[in-house]
Parts: sequence; structure tokens; C-alpha cells
Amino acid sequence: MELDLNGLNDKEVLDRKNSGQLNDSIKSNNMTVGQIILSNIFTYFNFIFLVIAIIICIVHEYSSLTFLPLIITNLLIGIIQEVKSKKTLDKLTLLHEPKALVIRNGVEEKVLINELVKDDLVIFGAGNQIMCDAIVVAGEALVNESLLTGEPDEIKKEINSNLLSGSYIVSGKVVARLTHVGADSYINKLTLEAKSNKKREDSEMIKSLNKILKVIGILIIPIGLALFSVARFKNHDTFGDAVSTMAGSILMMIPEGLYLLTSVSLAISSYRLAKKDVLLHNMKSIETLARVNVLCIDKTGTITDNHMVVNDYEPLEKDLSKEELYQKICNFSFAQDFDNITMEALKKYFNKIPSEKFISKSAFSSSYKYSGVNFKDYSYIVGAPDLIMGSKYEKYKEKILSYSVKGYRVLAICEYDKESTGDRLDGNIKPFGIIILSNPIRENAAKTFKYFESQGVEIKVISGDASETVSNIAIEAGIKDADKFIETSKLSDEELKEAASKYVVFGRVSPHAKQVLVKALKDAGNKVAMTGDGVNDVLALKEADCSIAMASGADAAMQTSQVVLLDSDFSKMPDIVYEGRRVVNNLERSGAFFLTKNIFALLFSIVCIITGQTFPITAVKAGLINLFTIGAPAFLLSQISNKDIIKGRFTTNILKKALPAGLTDAVMVGLMVLIGNLRGLTWDEISVCSTLIMAVVGFMVVIRLSIPYTLYKTIVSILCLGGLVGNILLAFLVPFLKDNFYKFTNLSKEAWVLYGILSVSSIIMYLLIEFILKKIENKHNILDKMFV
Repeated sequence: MELDLNGLNDKEVLDRKNSGQLNDSIKSNNMTVGQIILSNIFTYFNFIFLVIAIIICIVHEYSSLTFLPLIITNLLIGIIQEVKSKKTLDKLTLLHEPKALVIRNGVEEKVLINELVKDDLVIFGAGNQIMCDAIVVAGEALVNESLLTGEPDEIKKEINSNLLSGSYIVSGKVVARLTHVGADSYINKLTLEAKSNKKREDSEMIKSLNKILKVIGILIIPIGLALFSVARFKNHDTFGDAVSTMAGSILMMIPEGLYLLTSVSLAISSYRLAKKDVLLHNMKSIETLARVNVLCIDKTGTITDNHMVVNDYEPLEKDLSKEELYQKICNFSFAQDFDNITMEALKKYFNKIPSEKFISKSAFSSSYKYSGVNFKDYSYIVGAPDLIMGSKYEKYKEKILSYSVKGYRVLAICEYDKESTGDRLDGNIKPFGIIILSNPIRENAAKTFKYFESQGVEIKVISGDASETVSNIAIEAGIKDADKFIETSKLSDEELKEAASKYVVFGRVSPHAKQVLVKALKDAGNKVAMTGDGVNDVLALKEADCSIAMASGADAAMQTSQVVLLDSDFSKMPDIVYEGRRVVNNLERSGAFFLTKNIFALLFSIVCIITGQTFPITAVKAGLINLFTIGAPAFLLSQISNKDIIKGRFTTNILKKALPAGLTDAVMVGLMVLIGNLRGLTWDEISVCSTLIMAVVGFMVVIRLSIPYTLYKTIVSILCLGGLVGNILLAFLVPFLKDNFYKFTNLSKEAWVLYGILSVSSIIMYLLIEFILKKIENKHNILDKMFV
């Protein structure tokens, strides 16, 4: 496009920057380092910990502050990991930050979008997202405003037409003057609606954790105060002892490291993926993709490489020579812009000087599947044969299909007796040739699709090309049942919904139809991911549970998607799935560690309040159990490799693992208190024996949740057991620790016997509850029904 526009000069740009007319208010979803630190420090549970620590200091029960080093360590690890991840992602984002092609001082140059100023002249081409409000001063293009309005129509923009920020160019090219930048632009007034995707902000795992923490957060204060009242006013414990037992119950009710561990795990996974050139716009998409059971893909850029080549061309009329057809295609391609890979291939192959002067042109329409060039007395249109030839298609159908069934893409070039405007064709069409093109299949495509098949993930190929062509390419790429294909151009929305589950390959799919298909698959109860690289994929990407874009594709696709493959290598998809499975499976295990003590503390606190008993586990004893049977194993096992397919709901899965131990703790500690009181044991003996019973059950949890065992898991189990046994021995043998720190009193023979019986019983009960719960859950799905 030749331009005689000079744009702003350097002084005008500087003046606008100084006067605040800079596009610098585009919001980012990324937190600053300061925000990361503050968000980790100022939490509800940290406030509770601080209050407990202050009260403990007031009553001089300093040994009960043993929970603080663990809390501080967790806090530092979380902040360090998140900051490390942020720095890596920031570097990656900076390298791939969207840039705009502007005209300044009469020269075209690329600048970062936050360096644009009001009145800048910006060149927008196919695939570009419009980052500021603007008015067209040259050229024409088809624009999609669906991310703003929800309407999928392609709107023609000519000179003096307004462009809204947040919309994107489907085809064509324009030069536009920016009218509103920064906070004044339309997209900022809508708070970046196209990118925020708030409706799917939280994954199932995060929502489950939030529910758990919300319930616990509401309960701990009244329960803690009630336990303090029972100990202080009913049982007449000292103020310090009452505070210590209250702190012990609260500490056991708070999953202090679980949410932090979740943030750290997501941050580490983002860091790992960034090292593999995978950029996450939303860290929670890791889990979503790990749960996907339907993967919708476009043909071009996913199954095939993101470039196209012309293989041949053929006249359809006997009186038209191949040389004459070549010249006609050259006349057409010369007028068009390099706005998509098909046109790039045509312009590269048909590069002879044109013999006719064109008057105007229409860019490619993804709705009507053609582009056109207008000459003096007629127009040439190039597009999908079955859609632009009309009734004449039947005459050439056999010839066209002979190429399509071999996986070639076939375009028809026709003469049109009206001006081509990019709208529906309603004039006379005269076909005179076909162009045969192809995309090479990606090197690792077959291996990648084989992996997804082995994981029970169903592949759906949704393409704008002819269904026969797409089907044959999909078969060659090894996609299961790729011979089940359907042409969608004439299907209604209802027919599309019915076809969604029946077919694997969908051809001649419009952008709106792609969105309908993805929504239909989701409505059928599937977790749907969508990959794409073009503007025709944007609506479907926005609709999918998880959206993945290729960096070599359109800006609009990348800005809409949650995951961007920066090297456009689809074979990286299994790596993303692995990371998701690592996070979810490991956090289900870690969640079970934390929830075990929460279940026990909640149940037993209620029993203590009802019966008027003092909670038997003090803060320092709770810290001992938490460190070696919860915190350390949960953290050490949170990053191990785990590629197991995710099954079931997050809450249900962790409850299945945590309930046996939580119930066992509650019953056995309850029996310890009941029998101990009946047998005349001192309260200190009951407290020590209760702690030791919880140590046995806690280590049973470590053993059970480490299955299947590896060398690393074995080492972790031995270290945790060694730390636990070692500290218990020190608590009995070292006078200072025994009297002033852990306060482990000497146990009578009767106390040791009772402890031994209940410890063995706790192991039996744990395994029995686990067995019964598994049988009941497999048959009745009680937990799933409770937490739907």
C-alpha cells in the first residue's frame, strides 16, 4: 500500500507524551514484586498467626511459638519462587510484547504499544488487534468486533470509519489515526474485557481451595474462643495453658502451607514452561489443560506448518491455456496484500508483471470464503470452489475432489460480473481455473496426536478448508476416526450442535460455527481446549475452557488465548499437560496432608466444646506433628514427576485421602482422653499420648500417600520418620526440651500400655476406614454428590 502520509514528527510525539497523551494505561494482569510480597504477607491466616503469637508472648509461653519459623520459611519460599517466576515470565513477555507499525517522520517503524501517542498513524493488517480507538485515513479492511459486542459479523471499514480498541482486523489493510489512547480508549473503559475472561478466572482446584479456606476461616475464631473458655473457666487451667491449647487447636485447623504451596507450584510450573517457550497469560490454565478431554484444533498451523505452497494450477476451460491462466492469477495476486499465508503463497508463485490495471479489491472474507479484485469491466474472485461457484460447482466437482482427497487445498478463480465487495455473491460466476496448494504436516504431529489418543483426549479438527482435504490430512497425521467428516457451511446452529459429538473433522467452518461447536462440546460436559493461530479462531478460543495460540499467528489470537506457544511448536502440548498433571496430582496429595489435621481439629474441637474437655494438643506439640507429618512431606513431594491422568473432582479426591486419617485421629485421641480420664492418668500424660497417637497416624498418611514408592519418596519418608522419632526422643530425654519446650512428661506404665494399644488400633482403624470409604464411594459417589 503506497502512502503519502508522513505521520507525527519527533517533536510532536514528545509533546504528546509530556501532555499525558500516551498509551501507557493498558492494564496488566501481572503483579509487581511489591504486590507479590504484600499479597503473601497480608493474608487472613497470617493475621490469625500474628494475633496468636502476640497472645503467646503476653503470657510468656514462648515455647508455643515453634510454628513461627515454619510459617516464615513457607512465606519466604513462596515469595522467592513467585518473584523468580515473575522475572522469567516478564523477560519472555517483553521479547514477545505486541508492537505497532507506525508512520513517523514519513518512515514506517515498529514501536511498543505503550509508546503510541494520540494522533499517531498506525498501519493495521490482517490479524492485528486494534489497541487504541482510531479513525481510518487510508485503505479498507474487514473488522471483527465480537470481543466487544458479542456479534460475529465482519464489518467493512473504509476511510473515515471508526475503529474500536479491542476489535481486530480480519482481512485487508488500513492506515488509521489514533483518536483515544490509554485510559480514554474504549477497551480500557471495558476493563480489557477481551483478555480478562473473568468467568473462567478460577480453575476447579483454586475454587475448591478457596471454599475450604473460607469455611475454615469462618470457623476458627468462634471455635478457638470457645475452647479457650472451656479450658480457662470450666477446667480452671492457667491463662497460659488455656492460650496454648487454644493455639494448638487453631494451628491444627489452619492449612497454613496449602494455599502457599499451590501458588508456589503454579509459579514453578510457569517457570518451567517459560523455559520451553510456553507463555501463560493465566497460570491457572495449567490445571484446566490437564483436565481437558476434548482438544479442538485448526488444520493450518497446528496439524500443518504455518506456511503454504502452490503445487499446481489448472484451467477449467478448454480454450484457456495454462499460460493465460497463470497471467490472470498474476493479475489477481498483484493487487492483493500479504495478509494471510494463502495470499503469500499466491504472490510468491504468481509473480509476473500484471497485464491489467486493477481498480479496487476486497480482502478475504472468512464468512464467504473468497477475496476479489475489481477491474474495469469485471472482477476476479478466488476462494472455496464449493462456495463461490454456485450451481457450476457440480460440473467440476469430480476434478476438484480428486485433489482434495489427496489432502491438497483447492481454490477456484472465477470471473464475476459485479464489483467484488467481500459480501455475499449474487451475480454471474464464470469459473476458469483452479489452484492447488498444500501445507506440509508438522514433523511431530503424528506422535503428538498419538499421545493424546493414549490419554483418552478426543481430537476435533475444525477448519475453514474443504472437509475432504482436512480429513485426508488428519488421517495422514494419525488422528483417530478422521474419516468421520462433515461439511458445515449449510448447517444451522442446531444441526452443528448435533454434529459436534458425532464427527471428528469439520470442514468449511465459519468463525461463528467454530464458536458454536466449542460451546456444544462444553455443554455436553466436556472440558474443551482450542488451539488456533488465525483471526477466524478468536471466537472459538474465547469460548473454550482453555485456549492455546501459536505465536506465528495473528495478534488477536495470541492476545485472546491463555497459553501461547512462542515457537509455534504444537509438540509442546504434552509438556503443558504434564505440568498440569504434576501440579494437580501433587497438590491433591499435599492437600490430603493438610486436610487430615484440619478434619481432626475441627471434629475434636467441637467434641471438646460439647463435653467441656480441654483440647489435648498444645501449640508446641501441634508444631511437632505439623512439621514432620504434614509440612515437610507435603513440600518435598509437591514437585515430583506425575503424569497420571486426572480423575474426579479436586475436593473429593483430597477428602478420600484425608478422611481416613482425620477420622482415625479424632476417634483414637477421643478414646485416649476418655480412657485416660477413667484410669486416672494426668492431663499431661493424656496430652503426650494424644500427640504420639497423632504421630503414628500422621506417618501412616506419609506411607500411604507415597505409594507407588520411588527412591526419592523412600528417602523423603525416611527423613520425615527420622525427624519425627528424633524429636520425640529428644522431647523425652533432654531435660531442657522435656521441661521447658515440648513439655513431654514422664509416662506411667499404664499410659504406655494404653498408648501402645491405641496406636496399633489406629493403624487397623485407618486401613479399615480407607477400605470402607473406597467401597462406598465407588458404589454411591457420596463425596462427589456432596461437593458438586
